[in-house]
Amino acid sequence: MNSIFVPTFKKGSSSLSFRLLHNFRTMGTITAKAIVYPGYGEPEDVLETHSYEIPSPEALKNDEVLVKTLACPLNPSDINQIQGVYPSRPPISQTSLPGLTKPVAVCGNEGVFRVLGTGPGVTSLKPGDWCIPSKVNYGTWRSHAISAEAEFLRIPNDIPLKQAATMAVNTSSAYLMLTQFEKLQKGDWFIQNGGNSQVGRCAIQIAKSLGINSISIVRDRPELQKLIDELTALGATHVITEKQNTSKEFGKTIKGWTAGRPIKLGLNCVGGPNVAGMSRKLGKNAKLVTYGGMSMKPVMLPTSLFIFKNLTAVGFWITEMTKKDPELREKVINKVLELIKENALADINCTLNKVEPEKLTDLEFTDAFKQALCDSKSNGKQLITFE
Repeated sequence: MNSIFVPTFKKGSSSLSFRLLHNFRTMGTITAKAIVYPGYGEPEDVLETHSYEIPSPEALKNDEVLVKTLACPLNPSDINQIQGVYPSRPPISQTSLPGLTKPVAVCGNEGVFRVLGTGPGVTSLKPGDWCIPSKVNYGTWRSHAISAEAEFLRIPNDIPLKQAATMAVNTSSAYLMLTQFEKLQKGDWFIQNGGNSQVGRCAIQIAKSLGINSISIVRDRPELQKLIDELTALGATHVITEKQNTSKEFGKTIKGWTAGRPIKLGLNCVGGPNVAGMSRKLGKNAKLVTYGGMSMKPVMLPTSLFIFKNLTAVGFWITEMTKKDPELREKVINKVLELIKENALADINCTLNKVEPEKLTDLEFTDAFKQALCDSKSNGKQLITFE
């Protein structure tokens, strides 16, 4: 007996439900598209589209799950993987997708899918559910995928799409850095540079939900007050500029804000002179966590901070942390989902790029991703949506 899952909408709800129709002719196959690269290089030079056929829902094997991609972000780490300079990369393999004539890797670490069908042995997912990859390097820049049940984590399908698509990297990183390195209590302080970054914005909001005070450093810019007001509305206790960060005189102002309480944690994604100025504001026995290097300059710290303040400087890489503790990924996702449900996280600040794979040639599909990557250089985070 053949069957097909047909989408229907519940009255008064934006979420999809699915009904099962029996005695229906076999659907055959689904044509999927994926953004791949056969070798490392600049994205504009090496990206291409591979179109391939995958089975329809009724042909799935016991533990298989068929998903359709709803949205996937374009992260800096994705670009670094394509360039071949990121330590963790998907393998370039001729078995990574059906129908390949040469080895390729599928782009994308992060995204959210909707389940179209499941094999008879699948218990944790059903048609209509949303899910995200359970591991890194899954390859999310594609329209459809079939994988084993264990490759996916179910998430609610009634949360904002942008948050669902981006929770596994930026939001999860912010939560882990605030909770894994220092036992911050209500009323404690942390300081960060890159306050306007996606991780910075998430850290501001998560800290507010935990009762933790924040000082966020941002670049001097036109319409600075507009940005300060925006970050303050998210929950930032104080926002300062890089010029204020390097000013010794302004340090007295910060001491007034904290009323003598030490700043116990610093989050660094910039490096260079910026992090040196930020580190001087940390209290005794504080932790400095570096998770990026946007300035492309080394982390430079005064020797006196190590000798007289016993500063501890460490690095953070969410990929390595969750590899060492596979259960941690699911735990932090659940914590992030709690924050979303509590409306403690505003929707992600990004640009949506709608793509309809079935209406595009392979070249047009590739160009859509290349254009979004180009836009990300000047217009911030880009999110590809498929419906």
